[in-house]
Amino acid sequence: MSLWDYANPRKFMETSAKVLSLIWALAGISLTVGLIWGFFFTPDDYKQGSTVRIIYLHVPAAMMAINAWVMMLVASLIWLIRRHHVSALAARAAAPAGMVFTLIALATGAFWGQPMWGTWWEWDPRLTAFLILFLFYIGYIAFWQAIEDPDTAADLTGILCLVGSVFAVLSRYAVNFWNQGLHQGASLSLDKKENVSDVFWYPLLVCIAGFVLLFVALVLTRTRTEIRMRRIRALEARERLV
Repeated sequence: MSLWDYANPRKFMETSAKVLSLIWALAGISLTVGLIWGFFFTPDDYKQGSTVRIIYLHVPAAMMAINAWVMMLVASLIWLIRRHHVSALAARAAAPAGMVFTLIALATGAFWGQPMWGTWWEWDPRLTAFLILFLFYIGYIAFWQAIEDPDTAADLTGILCLVGSVFAVLSRYAVNFWNQGLHQGASLSLDKKENVSDVFWYPLLVCIAGFVLLFVALVLTRTRTEIRMRRIRALEARERLV
């Protein structure tokens, strides 16, 4: 069976219906275990004190804010190249989730930065890139709402997604591009010296898994809704012609 078979709306609906409940359950378990473990069963950091626990919301949300846009980019490219409607609808479905993850990352970053940096906001390269990425999410959603023809909307939002990907990359690697700003490097790294301590690392991985599963569940659910809405609009249009 080819991966492209799932571009068929009927096949997508049948397959997603079988796995969606399991993904929701795994997301709920992972988030519950990870957040309880991180917030109540980890020690204070020797430098950051209890504020270090914001890491269990901030880091997974920031990762998913960027990865959601990457997923939208891939889905948009599939639409632009192969014209598969499910991919366009999946990109549209991912945008609200990505926007919320970006907002969570910005808000938790402000609450984390205030006691650590002495300010709620700083025009740091990574923070600025993240703010611009948030604005791109808003623009992407607004495009879909403003343009009546769905294919035209998919084309224009796909182009917007290509442009916004620059800021998704900057959000991830801004600290490496510019040796300035307050934001520290990555909390998770293949370099053991840069990684967080194991006592924080393991619950953080569980939280990240929970956020990933939550995103997948949201995208599948919203994509199914988008397919149903498109079918309803097609039926209504057909009835008007009769």
